[in-house]
Formats: sequence, structure tokens, C-alpha cells
Amino acid sequence: MRSATSSRDSTGSHGAPRSPATAGLLERQFRNYFEKAARAKGPTGENLIIMLERRLDNVVWRAGLASSRSQARQLVLHGHVRVNAKKVNIPSYLVNVGEEIAIKEKMHQNAMVLEARNVAQSQNAVPWLEQTREQFKAKVVAMPKRDDVQTPPINEQLIVELYSK
Repeated sequence: MRSATSSRDSTGSHGAPRSPATAGLLERQFRNYFEKAARAKGPTGENLIIMLERRLDNVVWRAGLASSRSQARQLVLHGHVRVNAKKVNIPSYLVNVGEEIAIKEKMHQNAMVLEARNVAQSQNAVPWLEQTREQFKAKVVAMPKRDDVQTPPINEQLIVELYSK
């Protein structure tokens, strides 16, 4: 029989343990991002979320070029993603303002990529990305802000408290 706390534990006792998994990261990678965010100017929690949002695999997913973060990660790892017309196969690459992300020409007819693009057209656009879905491209026009990140709902203060120990 389950204890009364089991339903609370599934979301994490502090609301934080699920966050690395949500971002598709291992615990050590997540801690490295946290330490970088803590060193940067500004609130640590906001810096952390913005850093995770700037990852190339996340940008590919947010731009609607993949149907999930894991699919976006695979596209990047297999060399199907170009940043400013250069192949980048590192999912953790942090994009900057002015960079153009595109899927390579050969993948434009791929069923998974076409399906992701069609599904994404019915979803809301991300304010910091300028998307040209017909050409399988997106351009970073601004740095993401904390208010731009709504999914999944994250209480960054709990994460900061947990990792500051």
C-alpha cells in the first residue's frame, strides 16, 4: 500500500529533482549550469532558466523544427542542424542573438521534421525567436526572458535552495 506522501514525492519533495530531467540533462550537467548561473550577474534562478532555454537542442524544439526536446537533441547530435550555415552537433551549444538556426537541406523532406513543423504551426510562437518554418529556419532576435518561459512551470527558487546546499 502506498503512503500518503507518495503522490507528493512524484513531483519531487522540493519541486526541484524533476527539473534536470525536464531539461533533458544529467544531474552533473545541471549542477554545472547552476554554478555558471550563480557566477553570472543577476538572480541565479532566472540566469539558470535563461541558460537552459538558450541550449541549441531547446531552441530547435522551441522553433518547431522538432516535436520534442529529445528529437531536437537527436537532430543536433546527428549533424542535421546548422548555426549560421555551419554544422553544430553539440546540443549544449548556447545560442546568441543574431544567430540563425536551420535544418540542413537534406532533412527538409524527412517525415519527422515535416510533422514537427506542421504541429508547431498551430502553437504559439516564442517571442525571442523569428521563425521561418517554411524554410526550416529560426533566428534568435533577443535573449529569452524569464517571463517567456512558461512550460514546464518551474519554481526556480526551490531549485536555487536545493543546489545552494
